Amino acid sequence: MEKNTFATSAYIATSPETAFEYLCSLKNLDDWTLFSRMQEKIDEDTWLGTASGYQRNLYYHVKKLENPLFYGIEWHCGFEYNKYFQVYPVLLFPPNYIEPGTDEEGVYFHWLSFVDPGRQTPMIMQGIHTVHTSECRSLKANLERKIGHTTAAKGRYFIDTDTIYVDAPVELGVDYLNEVKNIDEWAHLVRPVGEVSGQSGEFVDEYDQKVKISARVHSLSKYYLLEQEYFYPEHNFYQRSVALMIPAAYSFADPEASGFILHRITFWKNGEQFAHGKLQLEDFGAESMNIKRFLEAKAGNFKSFDRGMSYVPVHKTQQQELSLVRGVGV
Repeated sequence: MEKNTFATSAYIATSPETAFEYLCSLKNLDDWTLFSRMQEKIDEDTWLGTASGYQRNLYYHVKKLENPLFYGIEWHCGFEYNKYFQVYPVLLFPPNYIEPGTDEEGVYFHWLSFVDPGRQTPMIMQGIHTVHTSECRSLKANLERKIGHTTAAKGRYFIDTDTIYVDAPVELGVDYLNEVKNIDEWAHLVRPVGEVSGQSGEFVDEYDQKVKISARVHSLSKYYLLEQEYFYPEHNFYQRSVALMIPAAYSFADPEASGFILHRITFWKNGEQFAHGKLQLEDFGAESMNIKRFLEAKAGNFKSFDRGMSYVPVHKTQQQELSLVRGVGV
């Protein structure tokens, strides 16, 4: 997994609209975060406040994401007004997006975090998973308590993710993944039936079960959102997944950063094993490694794959390569 990226999720028994309005108000961070306390309002969408991971105040900024599928926002943070080095995308999935036709109410909250390797401290890296996971629980409780819940509500699904760094232009990734015919190249659990073109096609899975696969790409802020849908017509079964394709230059606020982060968001039923489609997160992860390999080769970056799944800043990459050369010389 990409070591500079962190994600946490929760089912929240409130409406998507209520969750969206609550998250858009930065002052509400006072109620559910460990130590983000808004102290001075700078403008309609920006506050100056305290922070859990830094020994100084941060500017907090919120941006609404324009997207017809579900609600979304971004939180931005930085030491200077309008100069933000951290971005936190948040998506709010209604249950009927995950399972078309469901009668489940509520919303599935997904919070993605990036920590630029050039600005990391050991405490931030060691603490971010613990803090954000606990804060996510606190957010859930705050919203559910407001509508009368006295214990945590349970959703039918849970979210799991797979993240990898791809050292290739994000536009190349968008074009490649938006063409369903390319699935035959990077996926190993399905095979095309006849000629496949455009954004949908007929396939069979590893058990020769018929499956229609479709893909759609949407522009989302400074990055892209890829929807993938597997539909088994003989079983009336849908499996949807979402991937964010975020340029590393935007993720880490570093104009020298090449490539993009491929963050795949998957949905699984609590206490139930799927009979069709992807059966485990590793099925997505294996595909992601193949996607990385093919795209980096197309971009001419053959050394990046060997460096692993995570983004490494340019200067660190150069130092590593120099060390390898010196090691061979010895």
